[in-house]
Amino acid sequence: MTTATPATTAPPVLSRRRTNLVFVTIVLGMLLAALDQTIVSTALPTIVADLGGGGHMAWVVTAYLLAETVATVLVGKFGDLFGRKVVFQLSAVVFTAGSVFAGAAGSMAMLIAARAVQGAGGGGLMVTAMALIADVIPLRERGRYQGALGAVFGVTTVVGPTLGGVFTDHATWRWCFYVNVPVAVVMVVMAARTIPVVRSAVRPVIDYLGIALVAAGASALVLGLEWGGNTYAWGSAVIVGLFAGAVVLLTGFVLVELRAREPMLPMHLFRNPVFTVCSLLSFIVGFAMLGALTYLPTYLQYVDGVSATMSGVRALPMVAGLLGASMVSGIVISRTGRYRWFPVAGMAVMALGLFLMSTMGASTGAWLESLYMFVLGAGIGLAMQVLTIAVQNTVPYHELGTATSGVTFFRTLGSSFGTAIFGTLYSNRLKPNLEEALLRSPGVPPSAVVSPQRLAALPPAQARPVVDAYAETVNYVFLWVVPVALAGFVAAWFLKEVPLRDSARAGAADMGEGFAAPDSAEAERQLERAVAGMLRKAGGPVGRQMLAESGSPLDPAEAWTLGQIHWRLRVRGEATLSSVAAAHRMPPEALEPVFVRTAGAGYARVDGDVLSLTPAGEAEIERLAATWRSWLADRLDDWDPGAPEDRARLDRALDALAARLLEESEEEDERVGV
Repeated sequence: MTTATPATTAPPVLSRRRTNLVFVTIVLGMLLAALDQTIVSTALPTIVADLGGGGHMAWVVTAYLLAETVATVLVGKFGDLFGRKVVFQLSAVVFTAGSVFAGAAGSMAMLIAARAVQGAGGGGLMVTAMALIADVIPLRERGRYQGALGAVFGVTTVVGPTLGGVFTDHATWRWCFYVNVPVAVVMVVMAARTIPVVRSAVRPVIDYLGIALVAAGASALVLGLEWGGNTYAWGSAVIVGLFAGAVVLLTGFVLVELRAREPMLPMHLFRNPVFTVCSLLSFIVGFAMLGALTYLPTYLQYVDGVSATMSGVRALPMVAGLLGASMVSGIVISRTGRYRWFPVAGMAVMALGLFLMSTMGASTGAWLESLYMFVLGAGIGLAMQVLTIAVQNTVPYHELGTATSGVTFFRTLGSSFGTAIFGTLYSNRLKPNLEEALLRSPGVPPSAVVSPQRLAALPPAQARPVVDAYAETVNYVFLWVVPVALAGFVAAWFLKEVPLRDSARAGAADMGEGFAAPDSAEAERQLERAVAGMLRKAGGPVGRQMLAESGSPLDPAEAWTLGQIHWRLRVRGEATLSSVAAAHRMPPEALEPVFVRTAGAGYARVDGDVLSLTPAGEAEIERLAATWRSWLADRLDDWDPGAPEDRARLDRALDALAARLLEESEEEDERVGV
């Protein structure tokens, strides 16, 4: 791994106001990308009534997820090549174009294609947003910002159906997509004005062949599952060819990854049983969560006769169970360090929730339906929180980023497969059920069968057979997914529990860690993420604590002045009193006394406007940096598997982090000492 020079990779120094503006810009990008994963679920029945193509309904969601999966792998590397600001803006433009075409779609095929374009842009927004946090937010404060961004990702994903219902009922389903346009325009303008240009000094190696093979293989497999028994017979040449092609492509992917210089997904990670089990469980969690969120509104609109808006509201018990269980499990794991039983319990509760939901019908009360949804959400939340933490706790340091990215990849892939398989089960069962229902109620017009609003307007006795057909179809879907959850329950027993490191505990209570918005596969950035979580957990004036533990004779004001000089010399090659004053919006005359006092103590030199360090000052800076390195190494040492090259890599990363923490402690010391 090539190590960039500190001067090249040092983050820009931004004022608090500009930092907050950058964060708002990033949040807008994350909000749009996460929202569009689920916002269409409540609109799907209305879209099908308008455009037709009910057999392809799942692809409105699946196309977005598959394109997003591929984009999350590619875009992080492109950000390193071309600069993350440019890639963020380009992703926003692609996402906006997809939104416009989706809103204007005149057929289901056009809508699916537009959703794929949206997904490519959305994946780019999410990955680049996480990378920009690392670029512009001080490490000492990053845990707080990352937690907020993760919460935005999680909450937006699960409340999307409610917002989609509001647009469908009070405007048109097309506004589920058009609403993105003004927000994206504001975001692009803000990005141009606020986000600094940061480009990695290391030119990444991109596994283009591996990415292409896994994308094509997954698409062929999902397409076969979607078309099988619906558009084509299961034994037809098209379906057999798709499955055979998927096997060939995915086998080729494995062979390429075994030989790639920097593989997208290193195959040797699967020798780690924790990674293997967590990847499988992550796939199942994504499978159940997005599949249920996509088809619950369909059930509520057709069977319970509620509006699109109310179908989103009625699904909120599942959201409450998911968020509540995720937060509670994170807090317990953070305090106890024990995590193995959470995925075991989560998969069992998830299976129970799916089974209970398979028993719902037109006579099931709203409160009982809400309880069943809450149970399913709680099961997903119990299992979701632990998976990323468990992997980060066991893989070697230099594979930390790749392993974390891999678990997230499997969850996104599971979401794609879950939506497609839910859709296949739904479509294959619905057609014969509706045919039988129409025989029992011959006076029902065909338009009422595909429109929940027209179905609800029929007399209850006439509509009941059709309502029962939809209820039985959705029940059938949920019942068939119970074995998937039970397979996860069995797999969860094989999850090995390893005592949690301090860094893993620090991230356990962060809901954003559980939802795990796609992040960089770079080990250094994952290390910074973990350190940010530890600083957040430590609380209090960590910089002053390090000053006391170092045994340095400096007081906070002197440490602050030395940090200012050291940082500017290291990053810019020169340090001046006027540049320090300008950075802190203060007149030079207000800061001059403290620099003169530090110079009088023998640690610095003040020559007019020019500042420099004496050998004694350089020694104190090194002493403080060594204390930071020790503090970090005590908490991160067991990431190192013991190999000399890994130890050297870890030491280099810790040196860079210690230097950055020393620089960033200037704001903390300024508040308390200057």
